[in-house]
Amino acid sequence: MKLKRRDTEVFSLSFLDVICCGFGAIILLLVLSEFGQPLVIERSRQDLESQIKKLQEELFIIRGESDRLERELKGRVDLLARERQNLAKVAGDVSSLRGQFDASRQNAAVSNILENELLSAYQELEAENKRLVQASRAKKRIATQAVGGIPVDSDYVIFLIDTSGSMQGGHWETAMEVMREILDIYPRLKGVQIVDDNGRELFAGTRGRWMTDSPSLRTDIVQRMRSWRTFSDSNPADGIEQAIKTYWSADKRISIYVLGDEFTGESIQQALDAVDRINRPDSSGRRRVRIHAVGFPEAPGMTPFTNIRFSALMRAMCERNDGTFVGLTNTKSCAVNMNIGGVTTCIGGD
Repeated sequence: MKLKRRDTEVFSLSFLDVICCGFGAIILLLVLSEFGQPLVIERSRQDLESQIKKLQEELFIIRGESDRLERELKGRVDLLARERQNLAKVAGDVSSLRGQFDASRQNAAVSNILENELLSAYQELEAENKRLVQASRAKKRIATQAVGGIPVDSDYVIFLIDTSGSMQGGHWETAMEVMREILDIYPRLKGVQIVDDNGRELFAGTRGRWMTDSPSLRTDIVQRMRSWRTFSDSNPADGIEQAIKTYWSADKRISIYVLGDEFTGESIQQALDAVDRINRPDSSGRRRVRIHAVGFPEAPGMTPFTNIRFSALMRAMCERNDGTFVGLTNTKSCAVNMNIGGVTTCIGGD
């Protein structure tokens, strides 16, 4: 069966229409796609800007946190440095304490050694004292008038008084009473002088000259002693030498009375030799001056050794220099020594 020409033409036109419609649909799709793309892009751009803004905000927050953490870290580092310094200081203190502890143990050992040496020195001192006493007793003694064992043939008297803290704190009232008693055994003297154990005079401006004895002078001596304050090295040998150099005269009979409670010099023998050199005997064997001494007992808080040394020294010195040593065993003790208006007053005690 053959198609007719007209039918063929109609079929061709229909096929072309289909093809054109297909192309048109494709073109329409393309157009529609091109018009929708900007909207998507705009939305994407807005989303990106929002994300960027959000990220910037988060960055600022992170930066702030970072600064805060940096400050905290710096503070922690500084704290750590200070703690290390403290640790080093503590380590130094521990080392110092360890050194002190070691030194204390060494000091304890040294103290034991010193105590043993002190005991040995004391024993030697006692033996030397006995030897000196025996040697002195073997010497020819000069016959003199004596009161209570003390020769009173002198017309001039020097009181040499230890002004140390132990004397003024424990024996000062007794020392003044002893001096009054000694003066009482001399009804009348041609000259009096008062010096400390370094040779300094109680009455300023009187060095080298004698004070005229009188009842008022004797009263004044005691009154001045109440407020007498002068440095003392507790070594009467120095004052004795100075007193003999200053006041000795060939035409005067002189006695020195030493009042004290301790001797802190280096050597007893050295002190004895020093006085022997200046207080030389004359052709008859009589010394230039007589040396007497009154020894006071150990004061509270005082080292017993120096008190024993004073007794040993002055006992031997009095023996050598035609004098008498008197050791006091019972003296008035003060509960409290008070300085009232420059005057030391004993309050309480036995």
